[in-house]
Amino acid sequence: MLKLIKRTVWLIAIIVIVIIALPLFVGWYLSPQDTIEKADVIVTVSGGDTNARIEKTVELYNEGWAPVIIFSGAAAEGDISNAEAMRNIAVKIGISKSSILIEEESTDTAENAEYTSEIIKEKGYQSMILVTSPYHQRRTMELFRDYLGKDFKIINQSALDEEWRKKGWWQTNVGRFLTVGELGKIFVNFFSDQIEEVEIR
Repeated sequence: MLKLIKRTVWLIAIIVIVIIALPLFVGWYLSPQDTIEKADVIVTVSGGDTNARIEKTVELYNEGWAPVIIFSGAAAEGDISNAEAMRNIAVKIGISKSSILIEEESTDTAENAEYTSEIIKEKGYQSMILVTSPYHQRRTMELFRDYLGKDFKIINQSALDEEWRKKGWWQTNVGRFLTVGELGKIFVNFFSDQIEEVEIR
């Protein structure tokens, strides 16, 4: 009887630890962050809190971590692409227009990665600092890796996001919505990759 009680207590303790740790793990998983180091280019994709992404990009550029910026994103509405709008804001802040490249065709994250990777390859860049919202960081990184290969250096540096926090995403409806959405998209991308590998074989 005593052994059963001990086992039950241990089981309850493990369940409690998992319940507490799982949300923290999910936040850490979605938002990988790297030690900052110099790279050939800063790549910033549009979407989410775009102003925060621009601010982070400008901060990294002004600190000298990379000499070139690529803004990526087609027009959400109107005649000006997201990429051009981001460039215009950065120029107003003080970044030289000659230091900014834009990719204006992509309409989703997969296309951000595909079309921007074409520019990266064309320019011969070997490393990049990737800027996006924290909940969006892992999926964006993995999509870029699909196009650039495992040997290409990607340094993850998320912008701050008012709607999502790594250590408290579960506390708001928006945080939960963004997190579940990203996990679902990562799941779909993973199985799509597995199916493609099987078809190639």
